[in-house]
Amino acid sequence: QVQLVESGGGLVQAGGSLRLSCAASGSIFSIWSMGWYRQAPGKQRELVAAITRGGYTNYADSVKGRFTISRDSAKATVYLQMNSLKSEDTAVYYCNVKQGYSPLNSDDYWGQGTQVTVSS
Repeated sequence: QVQLVESGGGLVQAGGSLRLSCAASGSIFSIWSMGWYRQAPGKQRELVAAITRGGYTNYADSVKGRFTISRDSAKATVYLQMNSLKSEDTAVYYCNVKQGYSPLNSDDYWGQGTQVTVSS
């Protein structure tokens, strides 16, 4: 019902920057939040950053001060600006949209994932 198209992944050196974009389309009626998760080999998928309908943001402790999440509500697009990248940031990054009227009554949609590789 909701399609997410991600872009911006790639290979960068440690200390570099990268910006991920995710555009939502399809049957959009009420987005509760948009965000980014990541999954490294052998690890669980984890929340990186999210931004809610009201503009509140939350970040994983490991990325605070380095990553910034933002959105363009009119375009239903979320961005993740990643600075001071570390090798530990290497993972597949997935865009996530929660659609509904409350955080406990929403549907999750996922992008295909985009690879971010940080070399050292």
